[in-house]
Amino acid sequence: MKKLSALLILTALIIMSCGKKNEKTDVMDNPFFQEWDTPYGVPPFDKIKPEHYMPAFEEGMKQQKAEIDSIVNNTEAPTFENTVAALDRSGSLLNKVAMVFFNLAECMNSEEMEQIAEEMSPKMSKHSDDISLNKKLFERIKAVYEEKDNLGLEPEQLRLLEETYKGFVHGGANIPEEQQARFREINEQISLLTLKYGNNVLKATNSYKLVIDDVARLEGMPQSQLDAALEAGNASEDTKGKYVFTVHVPSMEPFLMNCKDRELRKELWTAYSTRCASYDTNANGNYGIINDIVNLRLERAKMFGFKNHAAYTLDECMAKTPENVNELLMKVWKPALAKAKEEAAAYQKMIDAEGGNFKLEPYDWRYYSEKLRKEKYDLDDDIIRPYFSLDNVRNGIFLCCEKLYGITFKENKDLPVYHKDVVGYEVVENGNVIAVIYLDFFPRESKRSGAWMTNFREQYIDENGQNVIPVVSLVFNFTKPTADKPSLLNFDETETFFHEFGHGLHSIFSKCHYRTLSGTNVSRDFVELPSQFFEHWAREPQVMKEYAKHYQTGESIPDELIAKIEAAGTYGQGFINTELLAASFLDMFYYEIEEPTEIKLPDFEDNAMKKLGLIPEIISRYKSTYFQHVFSGGYDAGYYSYTWAAVLDNDAFEPFKQNGIFDPATAKSFRTNILEKGNTRDLMESYVAFRGQEPSIEPLLKNRGLK
Repeated sequence: MKKLSALLILTALIIMSCGKKNEKTDVMDNPFFQEWDTPYGVPPFDKIKPEHYMPAFEEGMKQQKAEIDSIVNNTEAPTFENTVAALDRSGSLLNKVAMVFFNLAECMNSEEMEQIAEEMSPKMSKHSDDISLNKKLFERIKAVYEEKDNLGLEPEQLRLLEETYKGFVHGGANIPEEQQARFREINEQISLLTLKYGNNVLKATNSYKLVIDDVARLEGMPQSQLDAALEAGNASEDTKGKYVFTVHVPSMEPFLMNCKDRELRKELWTAYSTRCASYDTNANGNYGIINDIVNLRLERAKMFGFKNHAAYTLDECMAKTPENVNELLMKVWKPALAKAKEEAAAYQKMIDAEGGNFKLEPYDWRYYSEKLRKEKYDLDDDIIRPYFSLDNVRNGIFLCCEKLYGITFKENKDLPVYHKDVVGYEVVENGNVIAVIYLDFFPRESKRSGAWMTNFREQYIDENGQNVIPVVSLVFNFTKPTADKPSLLNFDETETFFHEFGHGLHSIFSKCHYRTLSGTNVSRDFVELPSQFFEHWAREPQVMKEYAKHYQTGESIPDELIAKIEAAGTYGQGFINTELLAASFLDMFYYEIEEPTEIKLPDFEDNAMKKLGLIPEIISRYKSTYFQHVFSGGYDAGYYSYTWAAVLDNDAFEPFKQNGIFDPATAKSFRTNILEKGNTRDLMESYVAFRGQEPSIEPLLKNRGLK
């Protein structure tokens, strides 16, 4: 009733202010101003149009402002319910439109979406600052916070109070009034710069194509990849009958691993590794944008009294300080680099034995790594792929979820989708639907590269005490099926699927009262625990026998192939860990800067890698100009999280190794203590509740062959 009344009032106000009869129709046609009558209240993607976003954003901000004013102007003394809980409930319309828009901007981008984002980002930044810097609102929160020990709050209520208070302090509530105008300006500039950075990477990635018309130059390429490249060529009139390769990972990785033509490998690699590498913003250059983002974040951190942006950011994480991050990274870096040097020497030896008169370069690494892997383990990527069709891997993941947690997945074709390739599922437990999950598998020009998990709606308990189920989305860039072959994954891609599904489970199983504490709303160095943890099941032999079946014969993967995959499990770990850690250190190098600096690129990055001791045959997993995690993806001073969480996930898998990988009691403990709890208590407390002890780094070093 309240929502309907609010909608009628809103409609009347718009009619009165505009004085045009047809405005009522426009408002009522906007899906964001209606109750969604879709299954489980998922977004009506088929009805949402770009022109609906701006009015919904504007009205969403207006409504939340009114809700904040109501909290601030409440004449009653501040309490947890009338201040902290009321704030958590505010902004439902704004949250609704933002989760749809910003998620689709990542995977269904267009010029129109970019224009909306550019217009909305500074407005959203201002709106957020208006809340964070609202002096009267903070005074009420602070008053409740200072009485927290005397209020008899439930543990989750206490956690929300503490996190809300810290969030306001971290968001600028204590910044002196004379600095607040500049603080707002910085936030607005950062929001626009990060948006521009990400758009530049997307455009640069989509604009490059390596077109080959002579198949003889593609010696060594697996037939499945040739078929995919030819199909990509046939998709456009000007490349019909030709082979097209791109710098999207599903196209690029197999090319670098298998193409014998060194000059072609160099050409594709150079295109990949030099994306956005200029100061020319008209040519998608990101050099200047990086300089501005780093310095603005430093300036903001100093307003809070921190020496650098890393210290400011990590204050909210498990790691707490840059020193703790660097200490952990270095423990893995030293053995990883030593192993990478051994790998480089082995590949150079192969080159010399073949009579190759050249030094190993980054664009050679994957080719000779794959070649040696085939020789050493008789393991060919083209032999592996037929057993890991996308459908089989998906079914394997569903099977693991059923055996571990008793849930099943049922496709629902009545769920609206935002693209024809997207598939929606109900997540069912004991006959009840506990979540909805969308799977979006294949590359397209409107989608950024990589793989990620997100929500169109997070789990929470509404004002009527009803559980609102999450709507989860997993987005990938796997190779598309061809006319005669399904999408076939390599083993890295298989683990990626398990990884993102682990994030999904974190959201699916959330049992939290408050939205801001639920699911994946945890610190960045904890959020990767459930995802990396779930990867362990991908390579377990008994699991592989269940899901890895040849797409043509239906035959389960042979034991000898499983043994080869297992034997090669630590193969290449020098490279894998070194490139990952190099990126983690690069992130820290930028955000540990303590004084305003004119960052000259590529010199800054080159000098950072030399200081680190990175060998020239390997580059950082992401070079600065396309390192979206830390310049536009919310992982600034946080890319270390993958390694921090790896300590947790390897340690967490130990009891499954001891008790059985599908042991019900162990699985239940992980679910109840980690997956269900969100951020409702201290995160180390959650981990210890499951494990019985704080994590050890030893399982990580052992499992990666670094000990």
